[in-house]
Amino acid sequence: MESQRQSKPSPAPSRPGPLSSFVRFVVCGGGVGLLSSAAVPMLAAAMPWAVANALVTVAGTLLCTELHALFTFGTGRRPDWRRHMQSSGSAVAAYLATTAAMFALYAVQPSPGMFWEQTVYLTASGLAGIGRFLVLRLVVFAERNERDQRNDRVTRSETLVPGEPNLRLIPERDTARRQVAPTQPALITAAA
Repeated sequence: MESQRQSKPSPAPSRPGPLSSFVRFVVCGGGVGLLSSAAVPMLAAAMPWAVANALVTVAGTLLCTELHALFTFGTGRRPDWRRHMQSSGSAVAAYLATTAAMFALYAVQPSPGMFWEQTVYLTASGLAGIGRFLVLRLVVFAERNERDQRNDRVTRSETLVPGEPNLRLIPERDTARRQVAPTQPALITAAA
């Protein structure tokens, strides 16, 4: 006789591990970085290098934050403005690193060709990218942010007795109101 097994619901998709996240980060960030490396020198022909770098860095940061939230770190939703602002801190550091590298290149070679400009820019961007990955993974899109939001959600009692009102538990964080509250409208008005 075969035993009947109850199928468990499939768990929510898990977040990618560190190596998988890093590969995704490189694909997303590297793709945007390659586009940036082409855009910055073209814009620098019409304006100062630092201004061109700043414009491209801002546009690239907004695009990358969206890609990293949805794809790289698997949050399952678009980032809010708080995460965009947190991500911008690492972008400012990347901007300063790439701009300093370009100023150093121009100090050594007053008129470098496009090859050297892109080589220095991409090298500085790669080093800044490693630092940026660590900040995004460990701070901006850290799992504890998800856990904190889950703790704020209200949970239902799992020990309901048929015929009794459905009870909702007040979150543990709210110690001032730590009690069980009825969710049926008739019971709420009667209790009030």
